[in-house]
Amino acid sequence: MCRSIKTLFNFEPPATEDEIRAAALQFVRKLSGFNKPSQANEAAFTKAVEDVTATARVLLDSLSTTAQPRDREVEAHKARERSRLRFKPRPAGRAG
Repeated sequence: MCRSIKTLFNFEPPATEDEIRAAALQFVRKLSGFNKPSQANEAAFTKAVEDVTATARVLLDSLSTTAQPRDREVEAHKARERSRLRFKPRPAGRAG
């Protein structure tokens, strides 16, 4: 679940509110163990997502770096390559 939370700092263009909210939603899902909360927990879940989204926005706006902003396309290509290598089919072993 948390693998789908992407780094959002130091990209050009900056992270959108939708990207920040998506990361917050994944974080709250991981903490709560709920993919979709029950009606009894829905208000608390929704408030947590809103709070984490707001806090993440404050964090991203407060951070600074001297590094050049990263390119989303380049980083996406690197991630695809890491995934390809990670899930590369292995040759069948010999029975023995």
